Amino acid sequence: MVGAWPELVFAGDAAPAVLTRAVQRGTLRRLASGVYTSLVADDPEVVVRKHLWTILSHELPGAVLVDRTATNPANVADIVLVDHARKRALELPGVTVLPRAGGGPAPGDLPFMGTGLFLSSTARQLLDNLHRGRGWERRTLTDEQVEHWVDELVVTRREDGINRLRDEARTLAGQLGRDRAMLRFDALVSAALNTGDADGVTSPRLAARAAGLPVDTRRIEAFEALSAELADAAPDIISDLPEDAGRRTLLPFYEAYFSNFIEGTEFTLDEAAEIMFAGAIPADRRADAHDVLGTFEIVNNAEEMRRVPQDVDDFEQLLRERHARVMAQRSDKLPGKYKLRANRAGSTHFVDPELVRGTIRQGFEIGAHLIGPFERAVYHMFLVSEVHPFADGNGRVARVMMNAELVSAGEVRLIIPIVYRLNYLEALRGATRTSNYQGLIKTLSFARKYTARVDFSSRDTAEDALTRTNALRDASEADDAGIRLQLPSRP
Repeated sequence: MVGAWPELVFAGDAAPAVLTRAVQRGTLRRLASGVYTSLVADDPEVVVRKHLWTILSHELPGAVLVDRTATNPANVADIVLVDHARKRALELPGVTVLPRAGGGPAPGDLPFMGTGLFLSSTARQLLDNLHRGRGWERRTLTDEQVEHWVDELVVTRREDGINRLRDEARTLAGQLGRDRAMLRFDALVSAALNTGDADGVTSPRLAARAAGLPVDTRRIEAFEALSAELADAAPDIISDLPEDAGRRTLLPFYEAYFSNFIEGTEFTLDEAAEIMFAGAIPADRRADAHDVLGTFEIVNNAEEMRRVPQDVDDFEQLLRERHARVMAQRSDKLPGKYKLRANRAGSTHFVDPELVRGTIRQGFEIGAHLIGPFERAVYHMFLVSEVHPFADGNGRVARVMMNAELVSAGEVRLIIPIVYRLNYLEALRGATRTSNYQGLIKTLSFARKYTARVDFSSRDTAEDALTRTNALRDASEADDAGIRLQLPSRP
C-alpha cells in the first residue's frame, strides 16, 4: 500500500504479508482478527469507541442493534448486542460484540446512522428486553428499568400512542418468538392505564401510576439524588439554646417579611410591622398584606412550628393547611388545593397537575430515612419547591415546611435576606437544572449561620445588624456592585 494508512484498515484492504509487515514495523496495530488501525499511539479502546459502528458494519453487515444496546446506542457499555448470523463473538479492545440469530431486520426497524446497520424499533426493543431466556441478565434491561420505561411512554405518548405501540408489538411477537414477552408487556400497559390489575408490577413508579398516583420520573430521580447527598453529608447542627430565646424574639417577623419579599410581595419594614403586629391592612394592597400576615401567623406560632409530618398523609395535610392559611385571601389561587394548570418559572416547567400528588407522596417517602433536622429541612423545602404543587405561594410554604423541621428539633431556623435572594434562587435553579445539590445545601447552611448570629431581640438591634451586613440591599444592585451578605460577628 502506498502512502499513509487510514485510521481503520481491514483484511482485504492490502495483502496479508503487507499488513503483517506494517504491524511489525509499528505503523499498524491489530485490534481484532482482520481489523487494524494506524492510530498506534492512541489507546486502542478509544479507537474502537470512535470507529465502533464502522467496524461493526464491516464485520457484521446488516446487523440489528437489539436488547439493551438498542435502548441507548449512544452510550454502549462493554457489550454490544446484535441480531446477526455470525456464530462467534467479536472481541475488540474494551468492547465485546455478542451476536444472536434473530431473523435480521423486522418491520419497523430503521437504518442506523447510514452505517448499513439497523436499530430495532421501540416495539421490538420492549419485547426483546422483556424476554427472559437463558443469560437474560447480561442482555436486557431489568424488570424495574422496563417498568420505568413503560411509565415514561405513558407520559410521552399518552393512551392512544401506547396502545398503538402495543398493537405494533403484538404484530411482531409471533415473528420474533416473543409471545411470553408480549403477555408481560400487555399486562404492564394495562396496569399503567388502569385497565388491568397491577399484581405483576414490581417498581414503585409504575405501581404508583397503576394506583392512580403517577409521578414525574425526572423529579423522582432528583429527589433520590438529593436524598443521597444529604444522607452522606456531615451533621449540620445549630442548637437554639434556651439562653438565646431573647435574641430570637422578632425572628418570626423577619422570617415572614423576607419570605414574602423573595416572592415579590414588597413592603417597607415599618409597613410590614403595622400589618403583622397591628393587623393594619392597607386598603390598596389587601391581598398582599394578608399573604404577609398569614405567613407570620404560622411562623410566629411556636406550637404550629413544632408540627412536623410523621408520615406522608401528615405531610400532605400540613402542606395544604399551611397553604390555605397563607393564601386565605386569594380564592383564585385555590387555597389549600393543588393546582389545576401547569406552572413555570422562566424556563423551568414544574410538575404537571396530574402528577403532583404521586410525586409529592413518593418524594416524601424517598426522604423519609433522613434523620438530621437540617437535612430534613433542606429536603422538604426542595421537594415542595420542585413540585410546585399550588397555583401560587409555593416558595413561602416550602420555607415554612423547612423551618418547622428546625424549630421542632430545637434548632435555629433560617431566613433568606433580600440581598441573598439571588443566591437562594440560583441555588434552587442549580439543583433543578444541573443537579448541583451541594450548592443548595451550602447556600442554606450559610443562611442559617447568618440567622444564628443576628440579635433579633428588638427591631433596633436586628435592623442595625441587617444593615451592617448588607442584608437589606437590593439583590440585583448589590450583585452588580459586588456586594455580598456578610456574616455578623459572633455574639
